Amino acid sequence: MAALGWLTPRRRSATARSVLAGEAAAEAARRASLAPDDSPLLAEAPGTGAPEAEEPAFPVAGDDRAAAFFDLDNTVMQGAAIFHFGRGLYKRKFFQRRELTRFAWQQAWFRLAGVEDPEHMQDARDSALSIVKGHRVSELMSIGEEIYDEYMADRIWPGTRALAQAHLDAGQKVWLVTAAPVETATIIARRLGLTGALGTVAESVDGVYTGRLVGEPLHGPAKAEAVRALAAAEGLDLERCAAYSDSHNDIPMLSLVGHPYAINPDTKLRKHARALDWRLRDYRTGRKAAKVGIPAAAGVGALAGGTAAAVALHRRRR
Repeated sequence: MAALGWLTPRRRSATARSVLAGEAAAEAARRASLAPDDSPLLAEAPGTGAPEAEEPAFPVAGDDRAAAFFDLDNTVMQGAAIFHFGRGLYKRKFFQRRELTRFAWQQAWFRLAGVEDPEHMQDARDSALSIVKGHRVSELMSIGEEIYDEYMADRIWPGTRALAQAHLDAGQKVWLVTAAPVETATIIARRLGLTGALGTVAESVDGVYTGRLVGEPLHGPAKAEAVRALAAAEGLDLERCAAYSDSHNDIPMLSLVGHPYAINPDTKLRKHARALDWRLRDYRTGRKAAKVGIPAAAGVGALAGGTAAAVALHRRRR
């Protein structure tokens, strides 16, 4: 994606960079959703399960001024997309084993902690930018399709997928909103049959990555700015929209909409959601899954594997 007035962080405040990142993400998302698809893909079969029966009035069918915004990592998908992407790039010899070990540690930590640690996420983004620098955008998009099939397709939470499908069935647009690269997020959205994705925009010149970002990673306040910008461009009424996330970092985005949901929430988000009477869904345990009628057993093995990997790596580093 071409640069959109990119300026280095030294010349802009954090707030200004968040706005820039959000506006860039919104523009990229709209451009991708409106562009003809040169290689149409079949949407994957929706997951089993459905929203709770006591909420039949939402989403409202036919309300074209409403949309849904879904965080990706640990909300729609187990683990972090950028870590899965890193594994795929390593397999294709984009970098060495030392970098793979770092990606593995970050992924294990993410699964064990269940929250977005800013230091780990920033380290992963810096690694990814250095790895893709000099590569063509089209090359990474093609590889991204393969990596989705190899590492991501089996990690989609069926419960969250069903919630997204409910909005689609009601005739509403559904967008992913993530700190992952917009190209990766767009692939995931397309494969799930969603409308599009708001993601971190990496600068490119003549179709080649420069190793820099447009603004900053789409994280925290930047996500809220992206949703606000997209809603204005699409003519949406945010009070009629819904947003879904697992992380307290996304409270700014969740607070924008009239229907916020805490999905697989971290401790801080769970506390905040309960205080404000937001809806909660947790697909990480059999007990909660049984209550809402959606199986979550697929996540148990992955979490256990992540815990073991985290412990092993920690011992090795000591």
